Amino acid sequence: MRLAVIADIHGNADALRAVLADAEAQGAERIIVNGDVVNRGPDSVEALSLLLARDDVTFTLGNHDDLVRLWHGRSETLPGDWFTDPFWGATDWTATELGRAGLLDVPGGWPLTLTLESPGLPEVLIAHGTPADYRESLSERTDPGRVAELAGGAGVLVGSHIHRPARANRGGVLVLNTGAAGTPMDGDPRAQYLLLTATGQGWRPELRRVPYDRSGVLRRFETSGLLATGLSAEIFRDEVASARSLYTPYWMWTETHGYPRDARSWAAFQRQHPL
Repeated sequence: MRLAVIADIHGNADALRAVLADAEAQGAERIIVNGDVVNRGPDSVEALSLLLARDDVTFTLGNHDDLVRLWHGRSETLPGDWFTDPFWGATDWTATELGRAGLLDVPGGWPLTLTLESPGLPEVLIAHGTPADYRESLSERTDPGRVAELAGGAGVLVGSHIHRPARANRGGVLVLNTGAAGTPMDGDPRAQYLLLTATGQGWRPELRRVPYDRSGVLRRFETSGLLATGLSAEIFRDEVASARSLYTPYWMWTETHGYPRDARSWAAFQRQHPL
């Protein structure tokens, strides 16, 4: 048995197609999409539609899949001032596009975790962040005690969310991170995913990187209308172009200094934090 675990597609249909083609070439019999199919990129409707049309795909819920639903419903769990802040224009655009396509509520049925149980193999526990929180990071840096707490009795713990691949043995648990298909942030722009193969010795992981032409998705930031929504879309585009994390460091920097998130502070951030 061979499984592909894909995550953090973030509205990048070209990266998704490249990963799906590679997974098929590697003989993957099942596709597990570990959250964040949508938002950030211009192709949320196309990416979600492509996956829903397949009969070999299982989903877990990611924070961005949940965010666009909460956004559209003006959920009280989100800060009220976000809804009038131009910085959130890209999220509003994505929620509107998914709503028009009748896809906005689809992720509402996705579970937070997925467990794989096969005779003679360690149990595999999969979640976008961790089984406790879809925003919690899982990597080789995670404390072994926390890994044991999260894994329960599972022998393999798989996460995504951090936009880079990882592999480590933490207290006897194999910790894996899929990396990001659509928005890698470790300086390597190739689309990332995890291939798991069942063997007589247990699960054999392979963290794969797939090259693809990024010019199409970068162009669609402009032609789709997404880039016209403002600064956050510009940052998301630059993350795809650079394969570096920009949004989160910029957010934290503005929080620390009390700066508004606007073109002026973004220019200042870029001067202080050149790629």
